[in-house]
Amino acid sequence: MVQSVLLIDDDLAMRQSTEQALELSGHRVRAFASAEAALEVAGPGLNGVVVTDIRMLGMDGMTLLQRLGKLDPELPVILITGHAEVALAVEAMRRGAYDFIEKPFSMLALGGVVRRALDHRALVMENRRLRAVAGQRDDVEQRLPGRSAAMIDLRRLVRTIGPSETDVLITGPTGSGKEVMARTLHDLSPRAGKPFVVINCAALPVDLIESELFGHEAGAFAGAVRARYGRFEHARGGTILLDDVGSMPPDLQARLLRVLQDRVIMRLGSSEPIPLDVRFMATSKVDLAQEMARGAFREDLFWRINVVNLRLPPLSARRDDIPVLFLHLVREAAARHRVADRRPDPGLLAELSARDWPGNVRELRNAAERLVLGLDFSEAAATQTLPRLADRMAEFERSVIGLAIAAHGGHLRPVYESLGISRKTLYEKMQKHGLDRRLILNDDDTGP
Repeated sequence: MVQSVLLIDDDLAMRQSTEQALELSGHRVRAFASAEAALEVAGPGLNGVVVTDIRMLGMDGMTLLQRLGKLDPELPVILITGHAEVALAVEAMRRGAYDFIEKPFSMLALGGVVRRALDHRALVMENRRLRAVAGQRDDVEQRLPGRSAAMIDLRRLVRTIGPSETDVLITGPTGSGKEVMARTLHDLSPRAGKPFVVINCAALPVDLIESELFGHEAGAFAGAVRARYGRFEHARGGTILLDDVGSMPPDLQARLLRVLQDRVIMRLGSSEPIPLDVRFMATSKVDLAQEMARGAFREDLFWRINVVNLRLPPLSARRDDIPVLFLHLVREAAARHRVADRRPDPGLLAELSARDWPGNVRELRNAAERLVLGLDFSEAAATQTLPRLADRMAEFERSVIGLAIAAHGGHLRPVYESLGISRKTLYEKMQKHGLDRRLILNDDDTGP
């Protein structure tokens, strides 16, 4: 499989000269003027490396590094930095960057760094392939870990649906991993090398919705100096994810229905139809069937996007997955920050499993991040906010003994006989739990 270099730099002249030099060195290059555009292509399925400037308008190189690290901690990211930013670049390497190169640099030096990064990435991809062939955890299980029946069934569906062209609706509570599942489906499909465009339906600017999605021709409205591609058109050949589709305004729902049916769009100010070769996915944290019943979501649109429905359960419904998932997230965070892998003790994992995690995987990921960084979620801090298993068992034991003593009127012989323990053991446990030793005076027996 041909490897590629994703080059991101908002300086046009620098971007073009670097792209040309890398191509002359035999590399396949895809250049981007912004980090946001590159994120639509980068991910665990990318067989290549990322080369990015640190200082850019909008999302900078450090933020891009962090976002890519969450998608795939093993994706090599090379930073281009100015002389005054070397300390920042060193910090970036501590956070998981593969390497950095200082301006002004020779193209020969950049080419050498890129070649080493590509060799490293090729080894990573080959190891993943061999693990899959050997029946070990494949890439799908790496991204969607869990041993519960629900997750096993979901992974089976993802492997089946991913390579198809079927539109998919992904539902689940906030933070449950809906976008991760969508990216996994995209990377399993023949469209993996094409854009993955995420449209946040809840954050679309009301006055620019149509222009943002459909694009416009020059002169279509005041301020439209030149023609512009919309998000739909930008995703041609790839996948469009309609995130939080239930929050889409009703008038836009009608236009979206037409796009889904015909796979054709028209820019504002134009009557020329533009074919749209894309796969649609949508996510929702609310029950769209209920939204449809109360008239907040179009029925015809619901049936159009609900070809296949993948439901992600909350963590509280699959508690057995929490220890496995937490260990996975800790390993990811440790690799991203280039620190030693931490092994939480079994007591901590049991305590984590007892929590409800209303923020689901996103909240659990934050906890793993804090643990790795040694912040407020160290084992010590966790035990201050969560009762340890041993503490809960001790409280239960104290309660049982106290109730037994009260039931037998303070006479201890029937207490230790009914509990199946020796007299000496009962006295020791009473002392351990701070139970009133004056009760011993009511016993008919001689003390220990």
